[in-house]
Amino acid sequence: MDDLASWFQWLHKAAGIRLTVFYDAYDRTRFVKGLFTTLELSAYCLILSLALGAIVAWLQGSRVALVRRAVSGFVQLFRNTPPLVQLYFFYFALGPALPKVDGQPLLGSFGWAVVSLTLLETAFAAEIFRAGIEAVPRAMIEAAESLGYSRWKAYQRVVLPLALRVTMPAMTNNMVNLVKTTTLAYAIAVPELVYMSAQIWSEQVNVPEMMVLLLVTYVAIVGIINQVMQWLEARLRIPGFGQ
Repeated sequence: MDDLASWFQWLHKAAGIRLTVFYDAYDRTRFVKGLFTTLELSAYCLILSLALGAIVAWLQGSRVALVRRAVSGFVQLFRNTPPLVQLYFFYFALGPALPKVDGQPLLGSFGWAVVSLTLLETAFAAEIFRAGIEAVPRAMIEAAESLGYSRWKAYQRVVLPLALRVTMPAMTNNMVNLVKTTTLAYAIAVPELVYMSAQIWSEQVNVPEMMVLLLVTYVAIVGIINQVMQWLEARLRIPGFGQ
């Protein structure tokens, strides 16, 4: 580690390339903190949006027209308005309107980022699940119902597992978009990767170097997600289904 830090110090002196995160402990700590915040934010939003998206997709097939219209309105609202506007709405409009706890806001910037991005991704996940549900053969649903499954049980035990397999490629794209969208949390001072990197380059005046490092970091995150999802898709594949 010391040899690596020495090499980057030499690189700075020899070529003027100032990658302080590799040899300055303070900058490295801030960059790593931003990275973990980005990963944490992505994980929360991913888990919640998948769970909520599956429920919303199920509600889209409700026999109650009012429920279908309400769910459709939710999906259209979050899919067709700018994510940054949604984030600002929750943080600056809805946040101050909520009651405070011991004089403190109910949710901080990180909490509102989770809420906003989760609802955004839920709308997209619901549409992905809906497409997957439509790909499930009707005969399988009828077979489940003939065995005495309720509509929810049939969805939970038969339809959703099959739909999930069909939607894996689209869900991978959605996950990648989620990671990229977390950069918007910078706008409400969530200490994610871009926010912490901006603090570093404003002090060290090394914008080009930090931009390259940011790009490489996000490419690495996206690459890992793609590899994991491809492995999972292969593990979950049912021969003859969804091919």
